Amino acid sequence: MSQHSKPYISTSFSYETLEETLDVKPKSSMLLIGVPKETAFQENRIGLTPEAVSVLISNGHEVLIEHNAGEAAHYGDKDYSEAGARIIYEKAEVYKCPTLVKSAPVVEEDLPLLQMNQTIISPIHLSALKSELLQKMMEKRITGISFENLKDESGSYPIVRSMSEIAGGAVMLVAAQYLSSANHGKGVLLGGISGIPPTKVIILGAGIVGEYAARAALALGASVKVFDNSVSRLKRLQNNIGFRIYTSVIEPRILSKQLKSCEVAVGALSSQSGRTPVVVTEEMVSNMRTGSVIIDVSIDRGGCFETSEITSHEHPVFIKYGVIHYCVPNIPSGFARTASQAISNVITPLLLEASEEGGFDNLVWHKIHLRSGIYMFKGALTNFHLSQRFDLKYTDLNLLIASQR
Repeated sequence: MSQHSKPYISTSFSYETLEETLDVKPKSSMLLIGVPKETAFQENRIGLTPEAVSVLISNGHEVLIEHNAGEAAHYGDKDYSEAGARIIYEKAEVYKCPTLVKSAPVVEEDLPLLQMNQTIISPIHLSALKSELLQKMMEKRITGISFENLKDESGSYPIVRSMSEIAGGAVMLVAAQYLSSANHGKGVLLGGISGIPPTKVIILGAGIVGEYAARAALALGASVKVFDNSVSRLKRLQNNIGFRIYTSVIEPRILSKQLKSCEVAVGALSSQSGRTPVVVTEEMVSNMRTGSVIIDVSIDRGGCFETSEITSHEHPVFIKYGVIHYCVPNIPSGFARTASQAISNVITPLLLEASEEGGFDNLVWHKIHLRSGIYMFKGALTNFHLSQRFDLKYTDLNLLIASQR
């Protein structure tokens, strides 16, 4: 057996260990968070619940709540002060906080109160947005994070999903209410009983709202038919529900025939940009049974029934061609406490993460999925759709963040 030769090491080599360069974690920063009372039409939700405030306070942050901000969601000032928040009676004082959490979009009355370099977490209702509003916010170098576009790690939109789930579930409760004789409906029990054919429910749109409306209707025992032009969405709905239900693409003749014999029609079509398409004409509505109910969930984007007109939580319905129309925008606001808890569950971890990372600037550097939720970064408009719509300068957020490192 031959002996192994010893390894030969030349003296001309010099081996040195290199230091590993790591991304140094910044010191966590304490946040001062303001929650103003919303004055927007029918807005009853609040962005942080007392439970969420308690968690934030325990982590060393400070929360300022405007007097009676949670009143519409049945959270009193006492609940917030016991959780450790400071109750403020001056709106301007709340707006001095570097971080604002709003459950309604920024409106013109808020503009004079906004501070330079503020971070605002709120919805942006595209349909009601004005160019001047964005320009004023850009001048004040605001960082804006929108509820609608905020993504989680899985790539879904958690707040939009929660609100859609609430709207979908609520739709059938509303329908059941307006089918009863007490509300001048047909006097039909939604779902039916043994020996009596089930109530017919038509759902337009196979998104989250459509899926949850279908689940609620099926649970009550109704016969459900879902229409959507996306076959992949219809497939997903069937997979999620777990068994085959009647589905169809939106074909006017088939839809018209089904509407003639249904008791409840739900409009849950969504549109990525701009108005929802009108798929049910006035003529189709006029051929529907007297006392049947239309619930147009997509009314906040124009509605998908030609006869739809916006109503309020105080006067939710009107009758046209003998058909009861329920066209309240922002349905989740009618279930304000559940909606507030859902929003709070998403925003609280976001605020805690931001403080741990030393602010939102560092957070979006590490958490790429959050970038889609930012429509304005330190005064630069980073949402392409908004820049196109209002003809304002667009800046790529990834470049902005990279340039600041």
